[in-house]
Amino acid sequence: MALKGGTRFSVNCDDVFPAGCALVPGSIGEVEEYDEKTGRRTPARDKVTGQRVWQVRVMDLDPELGRRSRETTVKIVADHQPVAPTGVPFEPVEFDGMTVTPYVTNTGRMAYSLRATGMRAPAGAGSASQAPAARAAA
Repeated sequence: MALKGGTRFSVNCDDVFPAGCALVPGSIGEVEEYDEKTGRRTPARDKVTGQRVWQVRVMDLDPELGRRSRETTVKIVADHQPVAPTGVPFEPVEFDGMTVTPYVTNTGRMAYSLRATGMRAPAGAGSASQAPAARAAA
């Protein structure tokens, strides 16, 4: 099998966040690259598409996580900065065009990077307080 490092595998948002996820308020920001030669920071560009890279922090709503960390970062590849769908704190969100890139950390632990092409309110979500119940009922 000839898989190169950095291979991106397509996934559904529901497979990554089966109980849904909620946007951490104020967490949408631009990813920057640091050039050690010049000491300058520049906007990061996706190596595959050439588009700008943004990142958002989300809370995984999976109750099986218990006391483990629920926060993770999703990078969004888009020409313009993504906007929170409603602006409500900790609003539920879903991601379009998700990919996962597995890798091994310096300590030998398996990890992965999440990317998406867009972010939106979950389908059928009436309000932030109703969304988890609506998702569970579906």
